[in-house]
Amino acid sequence: MRHSNISIFVPHLGCPNACSFCNQHTISGEKTAPDASEVRRLLSGSYDRIKDKQNTQIAFFGGSFTAIDEDYMLSLLKTAFEFVGKNGFSGIRISTRPDFIDSQILDTLKRYGVTSIEIGAQSMCDEVLCANNRGHTAKDVENASRLIREYGFELGLQMMTGLYKSDSEKDMLTAQKIILLKPDTVRIYPVCVLKNTYLARLYNEGKYTLSPFDDMVSLCADLLLMFESAGIKVIKCGLHASDGVEGELVAGYYHPAFRELCEGRIYRNAMDKVILGSMDKSFVFSVNDRCISKARGQKNENIRYFEKKGISISLIPDKTVKKYIVVRI
Repeated sequence: MRHSNISIFVPHLGCPNACSFCNQHTISGEKTAPDASEVRRLLSGSYDRIKDKQNTQIAFFGGSFTAIDEDYMLSLLKTAFEFVGKNGFSGIRISTRPDFIDSQILDTLKRYGVTSIEIGAQSMCDEVLCANNRGHTAKDVENASRLIREYGFELGLQMMTGLYKSDSEKDMLTAQKIILLKPDTVRIYPVCVLKNTYLARLYNEGKYTLSPFDDMVSLCADLLLMFESAGIKVIKCGLHASDGVEGELVAGYYHPAFRELCEGRIYRNAMDKVILGSMDKSFVFSVNDRCISKARGQKNENIRYFEKKGISISLIPDKTVKKYIVVRI
């Protein structure tokens, strides 16, 4: 069952590192941290408005939740926990760093209704983690993931592509190592270079260069397919659409419909494999009835791609065809 979130942002609190890419005030759209009274006010309004509470989570995003001041963390958890239970929301979701997870912290999170924990892994290559001032190792991600699963929490892992000192091979390796950790969910964030970050300085000095946007779409399409083929749900692909991000963007791979671009690329690749080597100039494919627009590509870009090759593509909806599969008919 798909869960929706009541998102509460705790921007850039508790994190001991200034990661190369990080400007949490811009990413979250929030510049001040909420106190317990604000959380209670938000959740009270949501409680009255949301009918399907058992498929709705309270989600603390935007910072390193378990690294913030303990008294403040407990005040937020205790307040949120008032709205969790038989007649309330299904649970609490938090995001944090891998090096701020241990048994004591997990005991506290379990006590106050946390059900899902997301870890910002970003990369599973120590060279990349060090170059981007993450302050933890790939082994920390492995240890935190193991503990979280042992405690029975839903595990989410986040990765970034295109980081300083990374490349497509290292990003693919990161995805492969994440799959071995068996998370329930994954978020894929192609890097966005924001103002007032270390990456922005490196970029402006010419020390950090980016691959073409289209190459990143291809890479993330491959990653998306890898994760979902492994039974891991990708709940985000691309930074969420935000005026703040667009206004602070220096460079990188931001697009308000980045996932749609990647899903379109998956379908284009699937059709290309069937067409390769054929002398035919017209093809009819059946695709899942909910995926017709994805198969056509954003703004019909897949249709135009094949037209430029002199190939006509027709798509027929078929609910029996699985997602990301094309069947020539």
